[in-house]
Amino acid sequence: VQLQASGGGLVQAGGSLRLSCAASGRTFSSYVMGWFRQAPGKEREFVAGITRSGGGTTYADSVKGRFTIFRDNTNNTVYLQMNSLKPEDTAVYYCAADNSKYLVVTLREYDYWGQGTLVTVSS
Repeated sequence: VQLQASGGGLVQAGGSLRLSCAASGRTFSSYVMGWFRQAPGKEREFVAGITRSGGGTTYADSVKGRFTIFRDNTNNTVYLQMNSLKPEDTAVYYCAADNSKYLVVTLREYDYWGQGTLVTVSS
């Protein structure tokens, strides 16, 4: 599967952005999907994940209550709605697909990656 992330940009603290990740192919619903981010000088970290059906989600503690992951299997797209953004949310955000049954949070478990989209939150 090929992934194309979009929706990043510059936003003030407290603002919102919605990231999108469009997937190619007809088997999108067979993949667990995740969002990761990488800030300058830091390792890539898990942000949010969603099960194949969309019925289950999990979040990093740092974004819980502010970010929402959801997917549209009809349109082969996964989204990350980001509210109450903070300067520490500034990073390149990546979507990823995992070809397994279970929702995982580990970077190395994901098989396919998008190119990343930059989110910058100003204070």
